[in-house]
Amino acid sequence: MTEDRLSRVFAALADPTRRDIVARLSVGDATLSQLATHYDMSIQAISKHLKVLGDAGLVSRGRDAQRRPCHLEADVLDLMTAWIDRYRRAAEERFQRLDTLLADLADDEEGAAS
Repeated sequence: MTEDRLSRVFAALADPTRRDIVARLSVGDATLSQLATHYDMSIQAISKHLKVLGDAGLVSRGRDAQRRPCHLEADVLDLMTAWIDRYRRAAEERFQRLDTLLADLADDEEGAAS
């Protein structure tokens, strides 16, 4: 995943309405009209939110006869999770090294006090 695409994904998810749409689509596909019933905004506004999510690769629109269901592209979430996990692991390793250092310092102080 390129940095530009990753930036678009995080920017898309910065909006609470779009995060809620992603949460709703994680349960199952839904049409624009079905999604719009959950929000106090116009169908056009929901459509713009879906366009931002689509441009980021988080949502795709299918065609099922007259319906155009929106589908969550979970693989993008997997890529985001992998990116986040890489930095989470690095932070945890730093904290573990700090814990070890602090434990060693405490042992040294106890040894000096005896």
